[in-house]
Amino acid sequence: MRKLLAAAFFCLALCLVAPAQAGFDEGVAAYLRGDYATALRLWRPLAEQGDADAQARLGLLYDLGKGVPQDDAEAMKWWHKAAKQGHTGAQYIVGGFYHRGKGVPQDYAEAVKWYRKAAVQGYADAQFNLGLMYDNGQGVPQDYAEAVKWYRKAADQGDAKAQLNLGLMYGNGQGVPQDYAEAVKWYRKAADQGLAPAQFNLGLMYGNGQGVPQDYAEAVKWWRKAAEQGYASAQNNLGVRYDNGQGVPQDYVQAHMWYNLAAAKGNQTARKNRDIVAKKMTPAQIAEAQRLAREWRPKKP
Repeated sequence: MRKLLAAAFFCLALCLVAPAQAGFDEGVAAYLRGDYATALRLWRPLAEQGDADAQARLGLLYDLGKGVPQDDAEAMKWWHKAAKQGHTGAQYIVGGFYHRGKGVPQDYAEAVKWYRKAAVQGYADAQFNLGLMYDNGQGVPQDYAEAVKWYRKAADQGDAKAQLNLGLMYGNGQGVPQDYAEAVKWYRKAADQGLAPAQFNLGLMYGNGQGVPQDYAEAVKWWRKAAEQGYASAQNNLGVRYDNGQGVPQDYVQAHMWYNLAAAKGNQTARKNRDIVAKKMTPAQIAEAQRLAREWRPKKP
């Protein structure tokens, strides 16, 4: 399975510290009540005077197009000013802009540079992304051991994405000796936080008896958690268990429903499985499975 990529490169909480200049807190209050023009009016003078928190907030306004026209280059300008002053949140975001080529030409080496600045200050998202750059060999030579180092730092802070990727490194024996029990440990930490890919992988470990005794019921438990969030691979695997009666009573209606949901997301294996199980079902059973699939809604973790 592909390692989980960072889903976003900026966050609303920009590691703010208590500002010395008046007007910043009033700008925050205006922002929170949706008065972006007032926030802009209060933050811009502070930003122009060199206040890093105000510069970061101004970058946020331009990035989101709140109170100003959306402008990636202008957002980058202000975040870069804050980043150069050591603002960890801004350093992380600048790294993300270079990573994606947003507002600046894509430059993995620059992304690594700014992720590292935030990472060494303990910023977990930057540690995760720096690990990802080493894992993929982007901006630095590929180095699984270095990737593990940074994933671990973020994982130890509770970052679910890093916990998942650290589990993958142990499962694949990349940068560390292969250790299924250690992979299970890290998958479980991320799965307990509701991360669907980790729940899916933990189900695989129970299904295959890797790092834990083989336990189909436990595999079904974790696949169900991921499937209920809409994770297609877990939906297919859950369908297989209902189809074969492993870990759950055999139920072709449930199997068809889960296959159908996964197939709707483009999972070709699930599409084939659905067509196979349909041949074992009555028209009434197929109609019931289709109704259940239509009425199904994802659950939040």
